[in-house]
Amino acid sequence: MHRIGIVFGLLACARTAISQTSPAEAGRSSSGIQDNSFLVEEAYNQEPGVVQHIQEFIRDFRTGSWNYSFTQEWPVGGVTHQLSYTLAAARVVRDSGQDAGFGDTMLNYRYQLVGNGQALVAVAPRLSLLLPTGSFRRGLGLGGAGLQAEVPASFVLSDRFVAHGNVGFSWVPRARDPRGERADLVVPNVGGSVIWQAASAWNLLCEAVWSRNGSVVAPSRVEHRDAVVIDPGARFAWNLRGGLQIVGGVGVPLGFGSGTRTRSVLLYLSFEHPFERVFSQ
Repeated sequence: MHRIGIVFGLLACARTAISQTSPAEAGRSSSGIQDNSFLVEEAYNQEPGVVQHIQEFIRDFRTGSWNYSFTQEWPVGGVTHQLSYTLAAARVVRDSGQDAGFGDTMLNYRYQLVGNGQALVAVAPRLSLLLPTGSFRRGLGLGGAGLQAEVPASFVLSDRFVAHGNVGFSWVPRARDPRGERADLVVPNVGGSVIWQAASAWNLLCEAVWSRNGSVVAPSRVEHRDAVVIDPGARFAWNLRGGLQIVGGVGVPLGFGSGTRTRSVLLYLSFEHPFERVFSQ
């Protein structure tokens, strides 16, 4: 689960026709919850003039290890381009002791290839630069710069159900273990989720993510482990004056893989609001 937190916390259709789908046809409400999933990424870029601040905290019940991330998403000109960054912190608990501190940093660019937040289908590929700001010697980072590519796709199934799918990989060509030994690290991942929009202000969701995590164990040698995380959860929205939307959520990620099981709690908090009026004053 710690590696998943570092790496992650760490399809084209008829674009014109889909982009012109109205919110009513897509079964959406402008005050509803949309881009607030926990582990699976949606394919909706930020609306023009709107910024989002996202926080996630995941704690492993068994070991006491935790991961925290803060992401800020900004539109660039319009909905087509989006820039964001992700800062991370973690606490790693082992038999030999524990370490806590900053993790690796991500700089992200996402392109709205198909659709938008009001479409029945949306696709928004993302490319991220991974910066080794976490200590690899303390198990808080991967020890090298790398890239992450992800293709999120989102589908409105009905007035009440929405689905999201992800496929991608992370690549760190000179990752290091705590001893400083280097190897090429490639981590593929696939994810999916189904969301029940029980009401505009609260939703139930179930996410599932698979990844083939890797750890450097010797020079030019990586040990691979498959991991599956299933995360049932709920999220709630509060729409306030001035266009501020606050979304809180909770999930219970259950991890399986390599003969081990994990049980965690996930806390989510998002603030989304207009920013253009602030700069224009």
